[in-house]
Amino acid sequence: MPNLSRADLWSLEEYAELRPTFRAQVMAHKKQRQLAFGEHVRLYFEDALTIRYQIQEMLRIEKIFEAAGINEELEAYCPLIPDGHNWKATFMIEYEDPAERARQLAQMMGIEHKIWLQVDECERIYAIADEDLSRDNEVKTSSVHFLRFELTPTMISSVRSGVAIRAGIDHSAYSVDSFEIPADVRNSLANDLESILARH
Repeated sequence: MPNLSRADLWSLEEYAELRPTFRAQVMAHKKQRQLAFGEHVRLYFEDALTIRYQIQEMLRIEKIFEAAGINEELEAYCPLIPDGHNWKATFMIEYEDPAERARQLAQMMGIEHKIWLQVDECERIYAIADEDLSRDNEVKTSSVHFLRFELTPTMISSVRSGVAIRAGIDHSAYSVDSFEIPADVRNSLANDLESILARH
């Protein structure tokens, strides 16, 4: 799938004018790309639109307008755009109380490798986590991870045909039984796979 380039981004002045409308569009889009695993774990599936918004926000906050700085943001965030044969997501462990969050993160070591998706009756797809850098240490995992779920051609065809997708977590400290993901999320994820199939 095509990556974003500088040509896809607005200048700081343009973005200031367009931000309210664009932000509303992205927030509505993101609602169909979130998946809750109980009360404290959530997946936020990324795509070109969510990443474009993230980059535009970073440029705005940091007041970056020079080519080199814009290219650095593109290089940092574009790897989070799905490639047409996978899903990519930000994995968040969410506890409001800092002390409770620290206790839970200490117990959840390795959870980023235990979250899975399943297309129909195919084998489970376990996440490939944090390919850019490790985000845990000797005593706790991070509250944020970046995940990739790689699909086979059979899985892609099945998703395109409308089959159910299930999800769960196999971790002793935070186990989530298999559940079917909502139809709106399933349909949004199916759109991530269209580009590669169009080339075959």
